[in-house]
Amino acid sequence: MATLASHIFAQLVKARERGYASGRLGVARLGAPVISVGNLSVGGTGKTPTVIALGHALRRRGLSFDVLTRGYGRGRRGLAIAQTGDEDVVEVGDEPKLMTSALQAPVMIHADRFRAGMESEYRFHPRVHLLDDGFQHRQLARAFDLVLVTPGDLDDRLLPAGRLREPLSALARADAALWMGEGELPEAARRFVKGSVFSARKRAVPLSLAARRPFAFCGLGRPESFWRTLEELGVRPSGRLAFRDHHRYNARDITRLRKEAGTVSADGFITTAKDEVNLGAARLEPLAIVSITMEIPAMDQLLDLALSACKL
Repeated sequence: MATLASHIFAQLVKARERGYASGRLGVARLGAPVISVGNLSVGGTGKTPTVIALGHALRRRGLSFDVLTRGYGRGRRGLAIAQTGDEDVVEVGDEPKLMTSALQAPVMIHADRFRAGMESEYRFHPRVHLLDDGFQHRQLARAFDLVLVTPGDLDDRLLPAGRLREPLSALARADAALWMGEGELPEAARRFVKGSVFSARKRAVPLSLAARRPFAFCGLGRPESFWRTLEELGVRPSGRLAFRDHHRYNARDITRLRKEAGTVSADGFITTAKDEVNLGAARLEPLAIVSITMEIPAMDQLLDLALSACKL
């Protein structure tokens, strides 16, 4: 059944692609150029830390920018703006809150990224828009498409049988690919990429643990990535628990975490920066937070390429 559903999904993806390629499906264009950061699959692959890394690089070049994002998992509809990081997570969502905290730049949140961009141009006059999770958001014209590719993408299947939103052949639309694996981008994906290929790696910010046997928990699209990060950091949790992506913790969740931590004799907790945002006023102590940054060795060359496409 899943294979049949994936076949139907593939036909819909092809029909949509033909619609945009022929011009039958319209594309809106903002006044300032758009640099899109996206991927092929559902779940976390590093788009948020990549947007943050690009934002810092733009600031070093003296260019003002904003971030346009849908704001998955937030509790309200309509346009929201995050500017300081102090905003209510229910209003703006967890990832926008993280991005604006890291960048101190306006993050415009709305399902209609064109509307969000128009509002930003009226209020903030950015030189560049960073479009978060934008590869499939074809309704908005972009000057530069950067697509993250992970090892898991190479042998995955289309939704719902797998996690791919588009096949590997969609990489032909990309201006550049950001390879998240070791070594060179394999030929299975490289043959579709018409632009440049850059390498990147997620790095966990070193942390000091107050607990020797922390209980690990997270609400991510791919919790296994967090478990791997803990291994890389040399952290061996006494137990672990995964919640759904963008999970907002309530009193019942906190009680459950404390109970399960007690069952395995944990002496503290460890989670992600995204989950810390979703904890709200809840307190788990001692609590260690793992923050992730994106390391792109050739960031200057990547940004030169993007800004050239933007004519900046």
